Amino acid sequence: MPDAIDLLKTRRSVKPREMTGPGPSPAELDTILTIGARVPDHGKLAPWRFILFEGDARVRAGEVIANVFANKNPQATAAEIEIEKKRLTDAPLVIGVVSFTKPHPKVPAWEQELSAGASAMNIVTAATALGYGACWLTGWFAFDRDVLDAFGLKADEKLAGFIHIGKPARPNEDRPRPDLSAIVTRF
Repeated sequence: MPDAIDLLKTRRSVKPREMTGPGPSPAELDTILTIGARVPDHGKLAPWRFILFEGDARVRAGEVIANVFANKNPQATAAEIEIEKKRLTDAPLVIGVVSFTKPHPKVPAWEQELSAGASAMNIVTAATALGYGACWLTGWFAFDRDVLDAFGLKADEKLAGFIHIGKPARPNEDRPRPDLSAIVTRF
């Protein structure tokens, strides 16, 4: 397992199409989800939950996405619909991070949504620490109410994103990162 600082300095998203199996074992998945739930959470509200898409569930989810796409885009070609069917099938595991807010006098909704984002990032980091590639994505279907309803989200829930997890199929290349002088100021 890499040193924590080295891991954080070198972590990079792996494109789902560059992932292969196997996915995390049940014990590794428990570790990933436990770390995903161990985030700043003012008020102990746990304003997030997880949906696992693995095995055939990824294909069934793709059918949902493709059907909604086809209904909303009657001019779509068969090839375009086929692309939508495969949205969640590249990586062996996809974790949907669901965000919701609870009325609270001291914890604003924005802070609760940030907690869900922290949860998603912890999942990415935990998967990476275990030797997997991970990528946090959304896409049109992450914001489409028909898709969200079909995935079992309640009316007041949003999808913070889909975390794709699998073994990197090739060495991971870094991308340019912001120069600290361009993003840091002192008050």
